[in-house]
Amino acid sequence: MRPLNHLKRLGMLLAAAWLLAAAPHAAARPAPADGDDQQSAAAQAVQLDLYQEAMQSIAEGRQADASRTLALMIAQGPANAGEWLDLGMLQCALGHSDEAEQIFQSIENRFDPPKGIRDIIEQQRVQGCYRWSAHSQWALTVARGDDRNVNQGASNPLYTIGDGSIPGNTLELLPEYLPQADRYSIVSADYLRDLDQNGTLGFFQLYARANDRLSRYNTISAYGGVERAWRYRRWLLRVTGGLGALSLGGQLYQKQGQLQVRVTPPLKLPKGLEWTVMSGLTHMNYQTLSNFDSNITELRNVLGYRGADYQTQVTLGWQNDHAVADRPGGDRRGWSMGLFAHGALGRGLEGELDWSAQRGAGATDYSPGVIDVVRRQDTRTLRAALLYPLSRNATLQLEWRQVHNRENISIFQYDNRQLQLSWRWQDGR
Repeated sequence: MRPLNHLKRLGMLLAAAWLLAAAPHAAARPAPADGDDQQSAAAQAVQLDLYQEAMQSIAEGRQADASRTLALMIAQGPANAGEWLDLGMLQCALGHSDEAEQIFQSIENRFDPPKGIRDIIEQQRVQGCYRWSAHSQWALTVARGDDRNVNQGASNPLYTIGDGSIPGNTLELLPEYLPQADRYSIVSADYLRDLDQNGTLGFFQLYARANDRLSRYNTISAYGGVERAWRYRRWLLRVTGGLGALSLGGQLYQKQGQLQVRVTPPLKLPKGLEWTVMSGLTHMNYQTLSNFDSNITELRNVLGYRGADYQTQVTLGWQNDHAVADRPGGDRRGWSMGLFAHGALGRGLEGELDWSAQRGAGATDYSPGVIDVVRRQDTRTLRAALLYPLSRNATLQLEWRQVHNRENISIFQYDNRQLQLSWRWQDGR
């Protein structure tokens, strides 16, 4: 969720620092020897580890963490021009131009640096140090689509109470509970902004859908929150907190609060591969339904691979939906799985394929005396999309989605198909 401009500017500065600092390290640091030389070599190794840690913090947008690491490097006491250059480049990467210039002058006055180091210093002076400013990114999407089952109407128009042995226990559903098709329009907006220099982000999302005829199913949702990144040794943690609301048919329907933690373990995986563990707690509050409020806890594993022209992702998760009050069916538990792929197709086209499955079950009979069975959910969704970039900022997308819900209670079973064409514009500064 880092702003793209921020990463590009930092990436260029860090790449230059690494490539240019490599030469003075090799020239100014002798090979380890016995006695005092071995202690010096150990100190240099510690200094280099701190340097790499500071660089990692800057790359992840954690400027304050990088400053603390920089203070440790200074406390270690730089031993030669190469280590002093490390400090100067870090000060510059953090936007501390005055401190960086003092270090560059100390290198020139206290040492007799080779031409390579003098060139690096002069180039950095010409380039100037990084100046932090709050970067932002936003996107706007406009879409038009066709939905074959706006209301998630039941696939079977008949429902049998009990086991079917008693005559007259088969009921026919009213037309409003059967699938209703309609076309719709969507407008959505996303906004993301840096809140400080240490990887804290603020975000806001707004989504509105209007159906052509079935206005009672129109929806408007808003969600906003804050994300903060931490690094403990080599473990990367991101904590996100957010609040959201959803209206249905012009009336407030649902409110939610969410806390999520993402952890990336320091595993030595093949290049391009990353494993992340996500856990979360969500409170759902329904404004128009009684006894449906719940607290949802989840744990998900996400294994992703990013190549030059494509990326893939596999997710596997567990969920516990705890009913706050006497909800029909009580608590619910289940698991979910997802597969996602995105890649270039040629001639400027990109493609996406997304498949997900979710299964779960309640703890008690759904409605004793009327529906004397435990509700078991079984939903599968398949999505395919073609994306065509119109420019650096604009993208045209054609998306098809198929949903199969095969729950054991027939009135909840439904199928749906959607076809949607959207235009997306994104920019940042």
